[in-house]
Amino acid sequence: MFRAVREMRPKAVICENVRGLLRPSFAPYFEYIKREFTLPFEQRREGSAWHEHDARLRELIDDDSGSAHERYDVVHFAVNAADFGVPQVRNRVILIAFRQDLGVDMMRFQELVKPQFSESSLYESMTDGTYWDRHPEVPQHVREMAMARIPRQTSLAGTGDRAAAWRTLRDAIEGIDEQKRLPPIPIDHLDRKERRLGGFVDHIGWPDARIYKGHTPNELDRPAKTVKAGVHGVPGGESVVKLDDGSHRYMSVREAARVMTFPDNWTLAGSRGEKMRQLGNAVPVLLGQAFAEAVAVVLDKAEKPT
Repeated sequence: MFRAVREMRPKAVICENVRGLLRPSFAPYFEYIKREFTLPFEQRREGSAWHEHDARLRELIDDDSGSAHERYDVVHFAVNAADFGVPQVRNRVILIAFRQDLGVDMMRFQELVKPQFSESSLYESMTDGTYWDRHPEVPQHVREMAMARIPRQTSLAGTGDRAAAWRTLRDAIEGIDEQKRLPPIPIDHLDRKERRLGGFVDHIGWPDARIYKGHTPNELDRPAKTVKAGVHGVPGGESVVKLDDGSHRYMSVREAARVMTFPDNWTLAGSRGEKMRQLGNAVPVLLGQAFAEAVAVVLDKAEKPT
């Protein structure tokens, strides 16, 4: 990454990684990474320890040394993809760097990437009925179970949150932003065969899904769990969904792609496990779009000052 920055001198850099980078025990190294982005042309000498390089970076930053064309203003955000319209709870850290000579309005940028969706608004939409109006086919007993999980203070008083409601796995399957509904996968179609149900590629039933302690399934009326690549294959609970009739099955690759907000015409390569790995390693489209569009806005403003 740093070599690419040195070679290309981009106006902006966007990085995404796991939230674990923000653990207190990792904090000194994460701050070192940010300082490396601030001064990417100040390379670490071969054989030197990272903390030695970090000390040099600190010294240069404190002295405000170097050309603005080779320095970056750096900011990071702890985000949940669900807060940006993704039907998935996915906690990540996003690091943004702008080349300092551009004079980007960092305050404006931070305003542009504020979350637009919230969990409390989902609860309110269930309480006032607007969520169920979108899904009139949901059985009453399923609605009651979903409502029973709403925190009491939310269901009784509301929150007044102006954000849009978190999107759920059911929303993703039914279709978001003019997508067509994914058809149900019949129990006798859990056989790995491609039938192009409803005309969709990769909407294939897979057998032998199990649930057990530590591997609980996704609930339809919540955002999906984090789609994971899986070091030893696809994990259990994260890729299993509990249906309205109480049964459970593996999510299809197409359902997982929708949870990552990929368009239905997006082509994935390889076996089912490889396709799920690709999705688990990806950035949800709507999350990436939110930050990329904000970068474009502030860069355009910096290059065309009023």
